[in-house]
Amino acid sequence: MLAEEGLPKYERICKDNDIQALFGKGLGVSVYPYRVIFNFRHDEDCRVTVRLLVSVSKKRFHHAFKRNRVKRLIREAWRRNKAPLYEICQRDNISLDVALVYTATVIHSYEEMLAKTKKAAKEIAKNYEKHRQTPG
Repeated sequence: MLAEEGLPKYERICKDNDIQALFGKGLGVSVYPYRVIFNFRHDEDCRVTVRLLVSVSKKRFHHAFKRNRVKRLIREAWRRNKAPLYEICQRDNISLDVALVYTATVIHSYEEMLAKTKKAAKEIAKNYEKHRQTPG
């Protein structure tokens, strides 16, 4: 199954157990304006998925309409840049959970977010290849 164009419900992380597992076991990198936390999982009984969690702090954006705007921009940028990660997951028969925590205090343009999300996806792929090649 190739990556779908949309971002359906099964590609979003909603359950508390999944969120705690991601933040507890996941690896993190910083790609301004994001803090990226990711965790690769081996699920024999489930289909290969790349799931996303988006977090925008109320401390940085007091108004809900601004937080929602940032989350919409992030989800759209992710939707357009998730295909390479799907290819890695398909190749190795694994699943990926990703949390994008927005750390900036201003709303960046869509073009900037698109470029930074692409860079974040490349960082995830690079880290996966590095950890895959190390024994143990």
